[in-house]
Amino acid sequence: MVKKVAIIGAGPSGLLLAHYLLRRGDKYQIDIYERRSDPRIISFSKSRTYPISLNERGMSALRKIEGLEEAVKAISVSMRGTIFHQKNGKTRFTPRKKPLTTLDRTKLAIALLKLTENYDKSRLNIHFNCQCTSIDFAAKKLKLQLETQEDFTIDYDLLIGADGGRSVVREHFLATEDFECQQKYVPNDYKSIFLPRPDENSGIHLEKGKIHSWMLKDGTFVVLLHQRDETMGGVVLFLHNKNQIASFSTTEEVLQFFQKNFPEVAQLMPKEEAEAFLNRPVSRILTVRCSRYHQDASVLLIGDAAHAVSSSIGQGCNAALEDVVLLDNLLNEYSDDLAVALEQFTVRRKQDAHALVELGDNAFPSTTGLFIEFVLRESLANILHQIFPKHFPPSISELVFETTVPYSEILNSYKGWISKVKKSNEKLSANL
Repeated sequence: MVKKVAIIGAGPSGLLLAHYLLRRGDKYQIDIYERRSDPRIISFSKSRTYPISLNERGMSALRKIEGLEEAVKAISVSMRGTIFHQKNGKTRFTPRKKPLTTLDRTKLAIALLKLTENYDKSRLNIHFNCQCTSIDFAAKKLKLQLETQEDFTIDYDLLIGADGGRSVVREHFLATEDFECQQKYVPNDYKSIFLPRPDENSGIHLEKGKIHSWMLKDGTFVVLLHQRDETMGGVVLFLHNKNQIASFSTTEEVLQFFQKNFPEVAQLMPKEEAEAFLNRPVSRILTVRCSRYHQDASVLLIGDAAHAVSSSIGQGCNAALEDVVLLDNLLNEYSDDLAVALEQFTVRRKQDAHALVELGDNAFPSTTGLFIEFVLRESLANILHQIFPKHFPPSISELVFETTVPYSEILNSYKGWISKVKKSNEKLSANL
């Protein structure tokens, strides 16, 4: 019998899961419900967006859908390393053995949406401007609302919560027995930043194919990446408490701040972007740890709904896409027996998902002093691993960004360093 699947959220993980389920023959009929508009028709605001980086975890998940890897590479930029810009004007380059694929998250969603156009509506329907308002887990009923219309109710056999860090589906888990969820804001807030294509006469040449970063003593961190159209995009991360960025009131203050602290960025920033930066809302990142991801044999959380993570390690989207692969493997292993597959998803994902959040919070330091130690540790780890590969693991950056080693194994290999960074970050937050 064909199972009716309702996916809440048309982000990358929800859309990729639809592709994976539709590969399984006629076993599933899928409806996706997304509260926002169709990005193929209406452009999203850039106020909270920033480029995402896909490593082998994410790319291997996309690769299994015919034509998807090619479509993504056509709209992305390959990053072969990171250039850290120091206050004295010098730079330090950290190369990558395997390049990162970077692109705008919305463009990834559009690439996934375009490939869904190949499916008949008898198998897949996507409903935009449609919000989930309530769920009855016992009756397997979902109440939804289209814009300016009354609520309507649908039945489902399988409900997937792929609706992000502030998941409505996860919220309904709170009323179920023995479910625990820890939600916590990371210490850093952020504002997106967008710079035009550099003028050849500006005297500033930020090398293409490299991630560019800067850091201040108070933990303020700037990351910029070249985009496909040769513009640059990224974020400015800063501590939530007592940081001047949140208190800017004029465009001149913005320009003065960048001229004083990040002169290379300032020379590329037109007044229009300084004004736009001033008016963008300050964004906060919520991390999530759940005690389980399934409810009975009919509901599952994936992606940020299950394990939202700090953006500091660039793994949110990669981990979400990896969730889809795990679920697909479990459906293969248990012959589409949802009761066993969903339960096993929690069993096999929980340890790694919790480790992912811990790595996101504490893998990379927020102070310049500890950052110097981090760079030295990275260099030493790479040398020792090359000489004694059986006794010394690769650097933490290589493990996170360039491998598919389980997050729990990475955390275990570097638990001493994670503990040290955690204490430093807590001390920094307390002193500001």
